[in-house]
Amino acid sequence: MATRTKAASASADAPVAAEPMQAAAVPAAEQVTPVATPNTTPSRGMPVATSQKMEQTVDKAMKTAEEFVSFSQANVEAFVKSGQIWAAGLQDLSKQFAATAQSSMDETVSTLKALSSVKSLKEAMELQANLARANVEKTVAVSGKFADASFKLAEQAMAPITARIQLATTKLTPAA
Repeated sequence: MATRTKAASASADAPVAAEPMQAAAVPAAEQVTPVATPNTTPSRGMPVATSQKMEQTVDKAMKTAEEFVSFSQANVEAFVKSGQIWAAGLQDLSKQFAATAQSSMDETVSTLKALSSVKSLKEAMELQANLARANVEKTVAVSGKFADASFKLAEQAMAPITARIQLATTKLTPAA
């Protein structure tokens, strides 16, 4: 039986370190070096005209992308402005509607108070008829007023969006 020496067994049990690989030497005849000719760029090895055309195309694409982002940002701003106009207009219409409803309620309460002090059925019927007539007239007048205000609000709220649509149409329509 052969016994290993202590040094031999330690080296056999120790992990073997990988030796770095040496790059294979390529003979000079086989090495490729970029050669700049009068028609090529030295760094890219492509014709100058193609390189310039690629740079122009990239520049144009970047400019188009910047214009698109700018145009899109302006569209978002138009939608935000439109929403602000709509919200403010609805708030004003709501206040007007509440004031009209309060006025109508006040008239009804005053008519009910007057009804409690009537002395005849005829007088009660006249008060009720007057209240009904006044309410119908007021409803017709106020509904026309609210309809006009609603249409104006819609036009005002759509104005920023309409302007953006018109701008987009002029930009996308080719010049004749």
